[in-house]
Amino acid sequence: MTAPPRRTDPARPFAGAAAVVTGGGSGIGLATARMLAERGAAVACVDVDPSAVAEPLVAVRGDIADDGVGAAVAAAAERLGAIDVLVNHAGRLARGSFEANDLDEWRRVFEVNVLGLVRVSRAAMPWLRESAKKGRDPAIVNTCSVTALVGMPGGAVYGASKGAVYSLTLSMAADLLAEGIRVNCVAPGPVDTPWVRRELAAAPDPEAALAAVHARQPNGRLITAEEVAESICHLAGPLSAATTGTVHVIDGGLRGLRVPSRP
Repeated sequence: MTAPPRRTDPARPFAGAAAVVTGGGSGIGLATARMLAERGAAVACVDVDPSAVAEPLVAVRGDIADDGVGAAVAAAAERLGAIDVLVNHAGRLARGSFEANDLDEWRRVFEVNVLGLVRVSRAAMPWLRESAKKGRDPAIVNTCSVTALVGMPGGAVYGASKGAVYSLTLSMAADLLAEGIRVNCVAPGPVDTPWVRRELAAAPDPEAALAAVHARQPNGRLITAEEVAESICHLAGPLSAATTGTVHVIDGGLRGLRVPSRP
């Protein structure tokens, strides 16, 4: 019989835990790393540009599209002394229909969003298995997207890659269940990050593009990075010890609600 979740300080549920966050240099990844640290974890951020990562976070330079990223994961584990939580957040955005992007772009997106997740997860497995042996409730949280669950114009490449992340999450959860390693994913809607702001700024009319995003959202606004980070921390935390193989959607009602568009 598996033991129930250990009792923790509600204010510091990650006290004594070690977490690695890919894509932790900005946006959702950085917000997640900061939140984990605030709640007691020692956190390493693996990113191609970790210049915005400041103490107490540990900055590790690494590219998940590179087969050598395992060295970055090992460096993070060495600095932290363990890996109990892995947040696979790093990703690559793409816009356009299935015809609009050439096959090289399809390959680039899948190289990061799918194979990158596989590279990092494989590299982290020895530490996650050690965490499980010590009864530390190891967890992996992958960043999916609502575009994996809802057909959206211009979302073919990105949505397909995130659909693979969703399926991969379920398979990983099934494969690792007996070892005591939980795997879940979050599926955000449009989030107010530097990434999204750059996309909106590139539109012919940025203000109109932002207004259109707000109007499409049932809740009338972009999701915040902190709201997604909260969900990631919940799934990674000890009180979610019975949760594995699930997707947590944070989209302001986009997937499930049909309400009149806002003016």
